Amino acid sequence: MKNALVVYLVFIAVVVTCGALIGINNVPGDWYQSLNKPPFNPPNWIFGPVWTTLYVMIAIAGARTWLRSRMGGRMQLWGSQMLLNFLWSPMFFGMQSPAAGLIIIVPMLICIIAFIILTSRRDRLSMLLFIPYAAWVGFATLLNASILYLN
Repeated sequence: MKNALVVYLVFIAVVVTCGALIGINNVPGDWYQSLNKPPFNPPNWIFGPVWTTLYVMIAIAGARTWLRSRMGGRMQLWGSQMLLNFLWSPMFFGMQSPAAGLIIIVPMLICIIAFIILTSRRDRLSMLLFIPYAAWVGFATLLNASILYLN
């Protein structure tokens, strides 16, 4: 039990910290402000709290998966979606490329959905933790595609 708690804490610390560092180093800035955006574009202040909450949920699902099967397919999917997640901001904001962002976010969404499907019978809580994440990334994919189209 003690070891499991350590795993949970490490996953949460690493995922939230990495997410925060990537966010701090890839601030939207003037370039993003100058883009044409769809009417459903949320205010910038919403992204920090949403992503922090999602990162905690993603980390818990990752820790649960790690504790059950470190080298299994579900852990590989979790790692793949995390890598793509951490690449998106540098591609979209850092490179100032909605096209590169879209190239990253589509496979990311596929990995998230695949994780949900593979986890549904083995770990219902991890599956449920990923559903809001899938919804948010689905919305982000639509937003990314709309920004690419409008610009």
